[in-house]
Amino acid sequence: MSINSAMLAGVSGLTANSAALAAISDNIANVNTIGYKRSAASFQTIVTSQAARGAYSAGGVLATTRQFVTQQGLLQRTSSGTDLGIAGAGFFVVTEKPEDLDSTDVRLFTRAGSFQVDQLGYLQNAAGLYLQGWPVDAEGELSIDPSDITRLQSINVSSVGGAAEPTTRVSLNANLKSSQALSADLGAYDPVTNSMSMYDPETATGVKPDFEMQIPISDSKGGQRTLAISFLKSATPNQWYAEVRAIPASDVVSGAGLAPGQILTGTVAFTSDGRLDLDNTTLFPDPESPSLTIGASSAGAPGAGEVNWATALGVAEQTLSFDFAAAAGGLTQYDSQSVVQAVTTNGTAFGNLTNIEIDENGFVTAIFDNGINRRIAQVALATFPNPDGLKGVSGNAYRVSDLSGTFNLKPPGAGGAGLLSPSTLEASTVDLSAEFTGLITTQRAYSASSKIITTADEMLEELIRVKR
Repeated sequence: MSINSAMLAGVSGLTANSAALAAISDNIANVNTIGYKRSAASFQTIVTSQAARGAYSAGGVLATTRQFVTQQGLLQRTSSGTDLGIAGAGFFVVTEKPEDLDSTDVRLFTRAGSFQVDQLGYLQNAAGLYLQGWPVDAEGELSIDPSDITRLQSINVSSVGGAAEPTTRVSLNANLKSSQALSADLGAYDPVTNSMSMYDPETATGVKPDFEMQIPISDSKGGQRTLAISFLKSATPNQWYAEVRAIPASDVVSGAGLAPGQILTGTVAFTSDGRLDLDNTTLFPDPESPSLTIGASSAGAPGAGEVNWATALGVAEQTLSFDFAAAAGGLTQYDSQSVVQAVTTNGTAFGNLTNIEIDENGFVTAIFDNGINRRIAQVALATFPNPDGLKGVSGNAYRVSDLSGTFNLKPPGAGGAGLLSPSTLEASTVDLSAEFTGLITTQRAYSASSKIITTADEMLEELIRVKR
């Protein structure tokens, strides 16, 4: 009956506009929710079968609600370095618990990047969800698999302790005076039995060097050690005796053929124009690549001509590469005062964690007060064939659905994934002016649908009166 169908159409109008009102209400309520994507109700007609030609039966309207997940929100600057926005496609992978995750634990996806460090050091957003990423191993490498979500771990920044780096490279810029007078003790010099490293003015032992330079280095624990290179002018033109030793001598254990504290002995030669003559320099085993190695404290007794760190230090083996010729100036012999212009080394003392930074490629980096930067993890982004098909859940997050398709895990900026924008947050995509306009039209449509029911009721009442 057409009157009944009209009444049912009015009811469907009330239901559909109620759904539209609910979507608008959600939008207005979440106007300040980070990463929120607006919802909208779409209306479609319902056509019923007609019993006879010329008769019409109202079907009404059906409302379906969808979220515009792919709509990009405005990125707004913040003062927190752990706030993250995504410029482009992709979602943060998050979990409801930070630890003991396995393949059965639910992984969610969100654009809400308001992450902060919780009491255990994990990055957690305002909804209590934990950020996932690929951890960096001890060698600084990542193990990335675009389809294996179990390789992701909750990013923890408190697990990073202090850091130190051993010295591996030394650059010297110094000059030895070419007109240096020969030492009176030159004839008594012997690198093993009467060396420069044995020199003690109080006991009148050893041979006083003509010139000496000290080199500060860091060991594997960040401990500060000192090496010295001593020079004694030789009777051979353009040649100097040289020794490398530790200060104090007790820092190292020297093998046979070396005096206590000695590390290397030999000669340094120069050309007639004052430049270093590598071909005739014997201080290092390989003059083309000058280096020395100090064995680990645990290596036991050193062999002949070898040196280990003292057992009490408990440090690892260390190789130092010296740059005498390639540095600006390098080691020279000119008729000018013997002087050290510069000693440049790498390596650092122990440093404490001072800050955490996240770059646009998703690398989470620990910053230490000694200048060391250490990568902890890389944030993973998940992309989908149809992001608008994701199913929304509480916490402004989404689940995978049949409509969304399966996820692909990618580093930020790779394979179509967007770049991260540190110290920014993605604003809600809600436009209040549009929502209030929709609110007015939805209210009018609801009132009009109620009028359909009222009018149909009056018509039915007239029909009943006919019988009377």
